[in-house]
Amino acid sequence: MGFKRMLAAFGAGGASVETVLNDPNVVPGGLVHGEVRIQGGKVDQRIEGLTLGLQARVEVETEDSEYKQDVEFHRQQIGGAFELREGAVHVVPFALQVPFETPVTAVSGQRLHGMSVGVTTELAIDHALDAGDLDPLEVHPLPVQQALLDAFGRLGFRFKGADLERGHIRNTRQRLPFYQEIEFFAAPQYPGLNEVELTFVADESAVDVVLEMDKKGGLFTEGSDSFRSFTVAHQAVGSTDWADYLHQWVHSVGGQRGWF
Repeated sequence: MGFKRMLAAFGAGGASVETVLNDPNVVPGGLVHGEVRIQGGKVDQRIEGLTLGLQARVEVETEDSEYKQDVEFHRQQIGGAFELREGAVHVVPFALQVPFETPVTAVSGQRLHGMSVGVTTELAIDHALDAGDLDPLEVHPLPVQQALLDAFGRLGFRFKGADLERGHIRNTRQRLPFYQEIEFFAAPQYPGLNEVELTFVADESAVDVVLEMDKKGGLFTEGSDSFRSFTVAHQAVGSTDWADYLHQWVHSVGGQRGWF
């Protein structure tokens, strides 16, 4: 191996990679278009493959600790092997499929605090890997998700925060190793209620909606009157007054518990 090639194998003077998104805005189930630009270094190199991924920052809870972990939840190969000449530029266009379960990161033009979801790039060079930076995505709600979020707003609930929890919610269509929680402070019209948490689990046909009041920790307490889950088909989003539905549920539970 020549000296330049040896240095390139260790990352000095070798190829570099940059990913450019045409538009970072997307909805679950949509496509992200862009291109990967590979800049040749000071020596010819063999590119063995190019892979894009989707990555999220997830909260992991154990018995005695809690920490954040970067979790890759989707991978897509977009290029085969080729020879990259010294100083040459190679451009690979792509259309990256975004899974329906991808968490929402922006609502009504505002980023949800605590959400970190983006595109990663991995270049396989001469039996080694060169990873690019994380390119953030703005994942906007599907119509069903937007309708439920709007309903909370109409009832006077205020957004508190959002996070991704490692784990699985039973009896949903969940496939990813984590789920999103969107938390709301209760509206003034519901005294005695602290907050409500909302989770969406979507696929190509429908969205599972999971709601829980006054969560005290741990996983969802299924079977409690403060827990509710239901499924909404994408085409049925306009068939229900969701603000009225949420009000009836909260008022029913709150009345039984003497909250108001």
